[in-house]
Amino acid sequence: MEILEEKVSKLEEMVMRLVYIQQKTEMEIQSLSREMKEFKENTEKMIAEMKQDTERFKQNTEKMIAEMKQDTERFKQNTEKMIAEMKQDTENLKQEMREFKDEMKEFKDEMKQFRQNTEKIITEMKQDTENLKQEMREFKDEMKQFKDEMKKEHRKMNKQWGELANKMGTIVEDIIFPATKPVLEKYFKCELTDLGMNIKRKRGNLKDEFDVIAVSEPCKTVYLIEVKATPKVEYINDFKDKKINRFKMLYPEYNDYKLVPILGSLRIEKDILNYLTKNGIYAMAYREWEYMDILNFEELNTSNN
Repeated sequence: MEILEEKVSKLEEMVMRLVYIQQKTEMEIQSLSREMKEFKENTEKMIAEMKQDTERFKQNTEKMIAEMKQDTERFKQNTEKMIAEMKQDTENLKQEMREFKDEMKEFKDEMKQFRQNTEKIITEMKQDTENLKQEMREFKDEMKQFKDEMKKEHRKMNKQWGELANKMGTIVEDIIFPATKPVLEKYFKCELTDLGMNIKRKRGNLKDEFDVIAVSEPCKTVYLIEVKATPKVEYINDFKDKKINRFKMLYPEYNDYKLVPILGSLRIEKDILNYLTKNGIYAMAYREWEYMDILNFEELNTSNN
């Protein structure tokens, strides 16, 4: 007895550790998502600021050129006036003009250098942008790899959780029942109004226990789920030929409801799945250990239509 209690204690500790790892992983993913969002927002803010600076620089440059044009025009007018009024200073004026030309040449050289610098900056910005894109692509690849690893870990945890539930005999409570509402409402598009597990009923000498019963009042449908750790043909035959009939006799209030039989398990082999489909019974189990699903929904609905 002490050895059994010790094993149960170890199993409970393992479950707690698995839950802790899952919670920690979800917290790390959320933290990483927030950091990515902040990085994206900061990048967009930096690009917006760079655009604003470029626009201001453009406006200032245009303003400077306009002012230079105005100054040149005023200089020209003054020069003409000086020529008309002071013919004697023509040589001095020519000298001033030569100096002005030199200044303009210097200015043009500066403008040329400025344009080259601007083009260089633009080229560097393009290169930085390309580098950033490359880094983002690499980051996306790393995230994809991380997601793939997390998916593998999720499958592994589901498998371990299923095996643990199987050993402890809690498949109905821990695996099937928590997945019933989301899975049924997803596929059958009916809101469940009543849901129960391990339900016992007795009428006279007839009695039975049902693993999961789900009812949809809006759709006038009752879903009867029989759970087996290791589905076999004889279990399916018993479910189809006896269990369903006992349910109808024990629950006459659902006689005018549509009855949907479902066999639930951790995993279902191909031959058993085909046998269920052949007998009109839905198969609910893990799909590649990723999530609980109805494995033959399309096949049954196609055959029914």
